[in-house]
Amino acid sequence: MKTATAIASPNIALAKYWGKREDGANLPAVPSLSVTLAGMSTTTSVLFDDGLDADLLVLDGEVADRASTARVAGMLERVRAASGLREFARVESSNDFPTASGLASSASAFAALAVAATAAAGLPVDATWQSDLARRTSVSAARSLFGGFVELRAGRPGDSHLAAEPVATAAHWPLSVIVAVTSEGRKAVGSTDGMLHTVLTSPYYPAWVTSAPALFSRIRDAIHRRDLEVLGPAIEQSALLMHAAALGASPGVIYWNAATVQVLLAVRRLRSEGLLAFATIDAGPHVKVVTAPENEAAVVTALRAEPGVLRTIETRVGPGPRVLTRGAEAKA
Repeated sequence: MKTATAIASPNIALAKYWGKREDGANLPAVPSLSVTLAGMSTTTSVLFDDGLDADLLVLDGEVADRASTARVAGMLERVRAASGLREFARVESSNDFPTASGLASSASAFAALAVAATAAAGLPVDATWQSDLARRTSVSAARSLFGGFVELRAGRPGDSHLAAEPVATAAHWPLSVIVAVTSEGRKAVGSTDGMLHTVLTSPYYPAWVTSAPALFSRIRDAIHRRDLEVLGPAIEQSALLMHAAALGASPGVIYWNAATVQVLLAVRRLRSEGLLAFATIDAGPHVKVVTAPENEAAVVTALRAEPGVLRTIETRVGPGPRVLTRGAEAKA
């Protein structure tokens, strides 16, 4: 049977990615660096079936909309072209954390799809090829093909291949990342739409593109040295600069809610009390707090006390994706 099931984890960008090059090849305009998280995951099954007359996507138990299905079909077309398969596929995918709410569900989803689809098609295991495959659909997904700390350089004119690269393993620096969940619903503005709107209308976007590479280098160096006192301020600045560019669009793209601001203030209060904890925020209302493992309990207690924080998810630096089952063992 041409079927396989894979699992992948989301990644949280410490050096943010926001904006694409204008050449239409889904290439990032700035370099980014992320940490892959253990504690949240997407499980995806792919079955190539000659009885189907189109690709089918079932997301969290429901048939997906046309736009979501089209993105999945685009990746499957590339897999079919590489493998020689002609069959359409049934894809079933589920997350154990909120979907499309700013917790990088698209990163884990398309990473899991890349791994499951290539396994089901019988293609060789090649994480670099799979990373490029995922990046063509979702830039951030390229980084979820690897565990630990992962970088993705900015795109260059004429790039025909761009994959993420590992920076350090999970064992190199076992940080804690606590997610303060401030909403269980989907965000109103998707990341792709929000990015494009920022690029086209924000006067702050050029400043973001200019400043991002230096922050990326500072963050990468801090990870190599395992220096939280240098890493923390840099990741906060990267996040706030990204959101400043979005807020400066016309009209402004606002991903935060009241609890987002409360958590940011709580993190600063923790630092004023001598506890090293630093915040980052992707395109959504949730705040991710990076700290040392010995500080995790204190951070969780402080975050849960904030009005508007619905719950916390405690995660650590985690591994890359893996195939769970394939062939007759898989259930798609």
